[in-house]
Amino acid sequence: MRYILLLMIIVPAAEIGVLLLSGNTIGLWPTLAVILFTGVLGAYLAKKQGLDTIRKIQDQLRCGQVPGDAILDGACILIGGTLLLAPGFITDALGFALLLPSARKVFKNILYLGLKKWMNKGTITIIR
Repeated sequence: MRYILLLMIIVPAAEIGVLLLSGNTIGLWPTLAVILFTGVLGAYLAKKQGLDTIRKIQDQLRCGQVPGDAILDGACILIGGTLLLAPGFITDALGFALLLPSARKVFKNILYLGLKKWMNKGTITIIR
């Protein structure tokens, strides 16, 4: 949590630098077109994968299973979609990685370990 402030300063600064470099390299209009395209594509992919994940969660609940893995998928898709809507190439790359099922496994493991650590410390409590 203490790194959030640092990320809120570093990421936008890096995004501005990459956008300026891109604007100088390929031009203003192509840079804007790429940003708009990734935003629209990201919104589409996040919606499609999000709806699929919701259906998966509902099916698992209907069968009496705990949808833990599907919930982590949903969290990754939500974060990935949000990052893709933010303008910039760095956030787009991370957002697309969170939407790719093979790459999402790595992020899900990190998220799982973080949640497990919080529960073991007593920082987070799950109430039934």
